Amino acid sequence: MADTANHSSRRGSKSAEAFRTISEVASGLDVPQHVLRFWETKFSQVRPMKRGGGRRYYRPEDVELLRTIRSLLYDDGYTIKGVQKLLREGGVKPEETSPEAAPVVSEPAAEVSSNLAEGGTPEQSELKALLSELEALKKLLDSAR
Repeated sequence: MADTANHSSRRGSKSAEAFRTISEVASGLDVPQHVLRFWETKFSQVRPMKRGGGRRYYRPEDVELLRTIRSLLYDDGYTIKGVQKLLREGGVKPEETSPEAAPVVSEPAAEVSSNLAEGGTPEQSELKALLSELEALKKLLDSAR
């Protein structure tokens, strides 16, 4: 009986390097298992090992990547395509998922334009040109009404 109690207590706490089942990962990330399976189809970087019968075993780096994906989608407001782009370009590391890294969703165009005018990177110049073009198109559409 003591052996059984010892065995169950070992099962309750795995080392950080241990592989995790889909149920353990889903529980730890507070998402349903089907969401993890869906993310596997959308994010090629997530590749759990599959054993007999198709059972998934997630490596610690898979779990960390899934935690990052979850944070970007649920906390920071990114779309799946946005997260795919970030991962593809290597522009995200697990510690970078914070509110400061979140995209601006509802900032007024004038405020965006003034923020871009303050900076001077080529990307900001390109964004400023696109913003100007969009504002011109909006005026054209508004005048057509």
